[in-house]
Amino acid sequence: MASPKALVLSWFVVSVPLLVIFLLFPHTATILCPSISFAPQQQQALESREEDAVGVSREDLTWVSSQMANAQLGDPPKSAEDWIRMRKGINPRTREEQLYDLRRYHGISHYEESEEKNHTRLPCPSELLVEQHHSNYGEPWAGGRDVFEFIAKASALKRHHRVLEVGCGTLRVGLHFIRFLAAGNYHCIEKDPLSLMAAFSYELPSQGLLHKRPVIVRSDNLEFELLGDNEYDVVYASAAFLHMPDKLVWTGLEKLVPRIKPGGRVFVSHNIKFCSRLGGDECNKKLRELKLEYVGKQTHDSLLFNHYEIWHQFVKV
Repeated sequence: MASPKALVLSWFVVSVPLLVIFLLFPHTATILCPSISFAPQQQQALESREEDAVGVSREDLTWVSSQMANAQLGDPPKSAEDWIRMRKGINPRTREEQLYDLRRYHGISHYEESEEKNHTRLPCPSELLVEQHHSNYGEPWAGGRDVFEFIAKASALKRHHRVLEVGCGTLRVGLHFIRFLAAGNYHCIEKDPLSLMAAFSYELPSQGLLHKRPVIVRSDNLEFELLGDNEYDVVYASAAFLHMPDKLVWTGLEKLVPRIKPGGRVFVSHNIKFCSRLGGDECNKKLRELKLEYVGKQTHDSLLFNHYEIWHQFVKV
């Protein structure tokens, strides 16, 4: 251990020259310790956006466009061959090639020893690791963010609200609600076992959302009682009712509406043929009996690709 005298001497040798530099050249402090600062109004706007950031502002679009220009990215490739030529990395692979390797080697950096000594904590099927389930929807996976932003804005969603998705699939939309809402406030009912496998085995762990404890149950017949005694501020069904018999939809609504808070919102995508096929008068009668009021039809555009969806909104009265 160094002696007290040596410690004092070393402090003197290091500190005094720095003090002299600071006194002679005070502007060097800025050079040595750079910082990024915003005007008070900018800082306040950024902090308020961070608290409840839903949607994209004009400033966001301007910023990301400027970043792409600064990086001199230019136009994207025009052909499949050009995309392949641009691919870089240790071992660029297509999704099919990745799947082949995963099946062949039982992983990426795989164990050399027997499979019994594999210490993987959450073994995930290879098909999920290469994200084949992201192609289950007939449109880009990124559309899930568009749906979330539309519903969140249309319902004035807050973090303490409780949301129910009817038919959440592999959580293409649900991930964004889970991330936004307080823990335990996203609920879902889904019938497809493969979709639920993707949700639990891949999406929630890979997105770091296990701690949000979403309530997701499997049911073939809209058994909302499996979700417990909960009331919801927002309920939405993205194309789920399109694949159900009209009678099942109405039976499900009869069980669901009592679980919706007064003033709560219900969003149904694409169409409401389960209602229109009854005829206007009969449909309105059934809605009144359920204490649901039709608000109207709305559309929203995708941020990233040429697509928009139609949504029908109801309110619990």
